Amino acid sequence: MRIDLIKDKFFLMLLPDDLIIGKNCSLSMIKLHNQYKSSVIASKKVKKIDVSRWGILKIKKINKNNYLINDVVEKPSIKKAPSQYAVIGRYILSKKIFKVLRGLKPGKNGEIHITDAIKTLINEKNKFIGHVFAGKYLDCGTMSGYINSSLKISKL
Repeated sequence: MRIDLIKDKFFLMLLPDDLIIGKNCSLSMIKLHNQYKSSVIASKKVKKIDVSRWGILKIKKINKNNYLINDVVEKPSIKKAPSQYAVIGRYILSKKIFKVLRGLKPGKNGEIHITDAIKTLINEKNKFIGHVFAGKYLDCGTMSGYINSSLKISKL
C-alpha cells in the first residue's frame, strides 16, 4: 500500500460497483466531514429482506439525513441487522484505517472487509457519520444490476 501518497489525515474512497447519479454525493459528504471533522459513510435505507447483501449500520439520528454510527455489521441476517441503513461504497476515512487493515484477519467469505476496520475504529472512539445521500443509486454489484445500470446511464 502506498499510503504515503495520501497527504491529508482523511481521504475519499469510492467503490466502483456503487454508482450515484443526479447529485454529487462526494461533495455533500465532504461538506459533512468539514462540519463534524470526522469520517463519513454514504448510506441508504434498504428493504429488510435485503440486509444480508450489505454492511448494515447501527445508528443514532442527528438530523433528517445524517446520523452517528455506533456499529457496523457485515452482511447480517435479518434478525441480527441493527437497522435497515446500508453502507454504500462512498467513504471519507482517516488514514488510521490502513494500520487497522494491516492487522485484520479475513472475515466472512475469507475476505478482509473495510467494515471490520471501521468497526475497530468505532470501538476505539473514532467518530463516524452516516449520510443518506441525494441522487439515484445504481448497484453494479450483480450482473442484472450492472446491465440495468448500463441501460440507465446510456439514456443520460
